[in-house]
Amino acid sequence: MQIVFQDPYASLNPRMTVRNILTEPFRIHDLDRGRRVEDALPGRQGRLLFAYLAVNRTRPVERSELTRVLWPDDPPATAETTLSGVLSRLRHALGEEVVAGRAQPRLVLPADAWLDVEAAAAAIHRAESAVARGDWASAWISGRIALHISRREFLSGVEAPWIDERRRVLQTIKASALECVGESGLGLGGSEISAAERSGRALIACEPLRESGYRLLMRAFEAQGNDAAALTVYDELRCRLRDELGTAPGLVTQELHKQLLG
Repeated sequence: MQIVFQDPYASLNPRMTVRNILTEPFRIHDLDRGRRVEDALPGRQGRLLFAYLAVNRTRPVERSELTRVLWPDDPPATAETTLSGVLSRLRHALGEEVVAGRAQPRLVLPADAWLDVEAAAAAIHRAESAVARGDWASAWISGRIALHISRREFLSGVEAPWIDERRRVLQTIKASALECVGESGLGLGGSEISAAERSGRALIACEPLRESGYRLLMRAFEAQGNDAAALTVYDELRCRLRDELGTAPGLVTQELHKQLLG
């Protein structure tokens, strides 16, 4: 069985890919039976359980957790029976080998399975490591992968505390990815300087109190020979921190400002 969502950065020919439980509709292909089976998922509840089991596949999941996934506030008296029915239909759609366990249901994917939220976390780790060692080409590639995935909203249109938590994780990955892409653009130079500028602006937009975004933009302007614009960015940061937090830019940002003045 192959579970497929659209994403250009999946590894080549994995036995199973779980792509985009974020925004686009699931597309599930059973290659053994030669047909698509996404319509066999048991509706909204089945999709929620599948997503929860997918993002928690590395640990045991109690049935009580799954009950709270389906009914966060007030589970009905028939909750246990309904949960069993939804899990049964998931097993029928995906296979007994994929949805395993009874007391602790779990999603069992092949060793080469690809899951987009896991890929984003792995990519940002590679990107940050590449930035630390000055490998700008690798940082650019891995940063772009992390950014491409994390820009989507996890389970768009659905609200729950565990979904909010996953969205915050992706937001953090997105900010770090913008930083890595910007740093790699500055390191590569040439036409990538403008990409660093865009990354700096985007990072300021999503994390307006994160100084690294302002530093990226300042350095991009400096690389373009536009020191006046870089100094203006510093002044914007200084005023924002003063007005919102009653503080001043950090020492690293202040040193960059001094260099620009010098």
